Amino acid sequence: MTTTPGTDSPYLISRERLIAAPAEQIFEVLATPALHSVIDGSGTVRGEQPNGPARLSLGATFGMDMKMGPSYKILNRVVEFEEGRRIAWRHFSAHVWRYTLEPRDGGTLVREEWDGRAVRWRFVFRLTGFTRRHPASIEATLGKLEDYVLQQRDPA
Repeated sequence: MTTTPGTDSPYLISRERLIAAPAEQIFEVLATPALHSVIDGSGTVRGEQPNGPARLSLGATFGMDMKMGPSYKILNRVVEFEEGRRIAWRHFSAHVWRYTLEPRDGGTLVREEWDGRAVRWRFVFRLTGFTRRHPASIEATLGKLEDYVLQQRDPA
């Protein structure tokens, strides 16, 4: 697991991992909202996500059942989409969750970013500890994504 070079802002947190699978297979997991709770490393995404399309595309909206303290629902919109390479979504607060996939020898370099640079009141993220927790959550998500994808390739 590595920190992405050039991401030294407390409002742009990025980690990457080389996963021994093709980008297309990894992208299918990221573009399927029903699998987001399976790969979530933060422990906040709950259950299958029934509100929205089965597969995401640019402009698609999808709901997520969340739990961070109390349970709540959040509506996201896909704001970046390049088939097999990039997908990102955001909700009302304007921070973005972004995944980029780069084919490499031996697999795909997957980068996950939490980008809060466009949020006007972003200092609240630091005050409440969100930015301190994100690196570990992103690393855990990438680990769970890798485990899920490799399990699908080689079911026991």
